[in-house]
Order: sequence, then structure tokens, then C-alpha cells
Amino acid sequence: MSKKGLKIATIGGGSSYTPELVEGFIKRYDSLPISELWLLDIPEGEEKLTIVGNLAKRMVEEAGVPMTIHLTLDREKALQDADFVTTQFRVGLLDARAKDERIPLKYDVIGQETNGPGGLFKGLRTIPVILDIIKDMERLCPHAWLINFTNPAGMVTEAIYRHSNWRKVVGLCNVPVGIKMGVAKALDVEADRIHVDFAGLNHMVYGMDVYLDGKCVTEDVINKITSGDSSMTMKNIVDIGWEPGFLKALNMLPCPYHRYYYKTSDMLAEEKKNAAEEGTRAEVVQQLEKELFELYKDETLRTKPEQLEKRGGAYYSDAACNLIDSIYNDRGDIQPVNTLNKGAIGSIPDDSAVEVNCIITKDGPKPLAVGDLPVSVRGLVQQIKSFERIAAEAAVSGDYDQALLAMTINPLVSSDTTAKLILDEMLEAHKEYLPQFQ
Repeated sequence: MSKKGLKIATIGGGSSYTPELVEGFIKRYDSLPISELWLLDIPEGEEKLTIVGNLAKRMVEEAGVPMTIHLTLDREKALQDADFVTTQFRVGLLDARAKDERIPLKYDVIGQETNGPGGLFKGLRTIPVILDIIKDMERLCPHAWLINFTNPAGMVTEAIYRHSNWRKVVGLCNVPVGIKMGVAKALDVEADRIHVDFAGLNHMVYGMDVYLDGKCVTEDVINKITSGDSSMTMKNIVDIGWEPGFLKALNMLPCPYHRYYYKTSDMLAEEKKNAAEEGTRAEVVQQLEKELFELYKDETLRTKPEQLEKRGGAYYSDAACNLIDSIYNDRGDIQPVNTLNKGAIGSIPDDSAVEVNCIITKDGPKPLAVGDLPVSVRGLVQQIKSFERIAAEAAVSGDYDQALLAMTINPLVSSDTTAKLILDEMLEAHKEYLPQFQ
């Protein structure tokens, strides 16, 4: 990759998150000289791409950086000779997410974008598309890095490793950054004084130990959370407090998504209530997006609007832009990402994708060894990993029985009978985006 003028292609460029990414690139222009940012979308997303793309152009103009923004529906043009490709797309758009969230609730099962049946179906729709993108990258930009932000990020990264030969891929999530920021807020200190040892899987990552200026403060942070002084959740996850005794015995920081597994009945009740009163999260987001895109249309708007923070993706640009900056500049700093385990976590196969702290170099992430996960969490993490692997297998093969197996072994689904009922209804609801199952 040349030190002059980087080309970045963003697949799903019409996303409401794009201004967040553009702001991150503008902020880092001195160390990350991007000359071309290609925002790519599909025909159904063209209107949003135009609106958000024009805002991106105004942001770049306002900042006075020599970065050209290209808007396109042509994947070939976007990928040709790219140095980095970032993905942030949603197959079936928010309508598909709404079905992922609403259908399982009919069967008293949590309906969530990346967990349980919803996570399975998002993976089944997404994995064939990402593997198709990789085929194009092999032809058009064989030296590029693929930075995948598309959920379920862990399952998608797993599928890339198992079902393609592409190795220049890093899966990325804003959850660890959010946890670190939450710790800093709880302790009332600057975030750069905090270090968290992260290990686990995407949306199932634990803060094993927390350090302030190099001193372990895990217990202090857990006390802050259990006393109600601090809350670490996200806009898209209901903030139900933890049982103090449970958290103290766990002696690690769970991520916000752990509520679905450790507080299943509470979260299910909350989801049903919300779905009845204000709609599922996808339906709430559809309204939020309408408001955001109305804002984005305003030709006097030349910076990222504050309202974007209501969209669950806080710190997205920090995570994505820091990672790209560190690969490009061979920084050797530590960041939590999704990558091949290579022995970092003893309880997970070496050839599986994990979310763990890594040293980020020009050759990609080097995972830091954490040894075995504590016995208290090992089984749950292994169960989710087996779910991800079998789900990825089903996504590629279109094998009905494999999809049923994946659905059944997910901890949020109570029986194979329920799994089959949900699977059949969701296969029908999403058939337009699941040609492999026809």
C-alpha cells in the first residue's frame, strides 16, 4: 500500500453511520492520508447514499482536507485497487431486522439483532454476500484489508476464515470501546488511563481485568456497577441492573449483550412490553433514521449531528479508524478485535475467530494470550462458538438441518420443537434473501 493517497471503499455507504466514519477519517487525515473514499450501496439504498454522501462531501469541504468522496452503485469501481474495504451493510435493510426481532417473540424467545434466532438469520443472510464480496476483492484489490463491521461480526469473521482463503480480515465491534469508556466515566478519569483485558467472542466478550494507570481496579469498577453508580449498556439494550452477588462472584465485566443470557426472562419480558408499546428496536430505529436523514438533507449541515448518538453505534468511528490507522502506520498498539485465536484463548479452537486484545501491526492483529477462560464462563462461550460455526456452515450450504441444529443449540432457544417452528416461519419471512435454502 502506498504512503501517498489511500483508497478506502465502504460497502453500505448509505448507512446512517457513515458521517461517524467520515468524521473519524477527517480527524486522522495527517496520519491516514485518504485521497479517495468510495461509498458503495445497492439500488434500494441509492436515495440514502445520495443524502449521506452529499453530507460527507460537505464535511470534507468544511474540514479542508483533500479527500474526494465518490458515490457509486458499482462494486467493481469501488473495490478496484482499494487499500482498505470496510463493510457496514444490512441484507434486507431494517425491515428484515424487524422480522428478526418480532417473530421469535411469538414463541416466547428473545428477538434480537445479533443474538438467538435473529442473530442466526442475520448471519444466514449476510455470510453469502460477504463471501461474494471477497471473490471480487480477490480480483480487484488482492492486497486490501477487509475491516468487517457488519453484524453478527464474530460469526461473519468465522465464516470468512472457514469458507474462503481470505486472511487479511479483521472483525470489529464498538462494544469493547464502549466498555472502556464506561469504566473511565465510572472512575471519572480520562479513557487513555484505562486498560481492559478483553477476551471472549463478539457480543460475548468479558473484561477480565481492568487497570487504571497500570494498577488493577476490577473490584472497584464492579462495586461501582453493583452499587448503581455506573451503568454500562448501549442505546439498543435495555439497562436492567445486575444482581450484586452474581457480578462480584463473576469478578469480570460482562458486556451489555450478556444480559440476554444471564437475565433471559427479564429481557424477554422487557422486549415484549416494548414491542407492544413502541415497536421493536428496528421499528424505533426506522423512525430515528427518518429523522436523521431529514437532518442530513439540510445543506447547511457540515458536521456530524449529535442526534446520531441515539443510534447504538457510539465509538464506531474510533474503533474503525483507529484500527485502519494502526495497520497503515504499523503502530503496534493494543486493540480488541475479532481475529483468528491462534492459541490466545485456551478453551477455544486455534482456528476459530475470537474477540481478544491484539497488538495491531502492518501485518494485522497479533492476539495476546490469556490462557483458559475461567470455568464460570467457559461453557457459555464454547456453546456460542459452536452455534456460530454451525450457523456459518448452514449459511454457506443452505442445509435446513444444519440451520435447525444451530437454532436448537443456541442457549436462548428452549427446545428443538420451538426451534423448528421459529426456523420455518423465519425462512418463509426472509426467503427473498435466502436463495441458498430454496
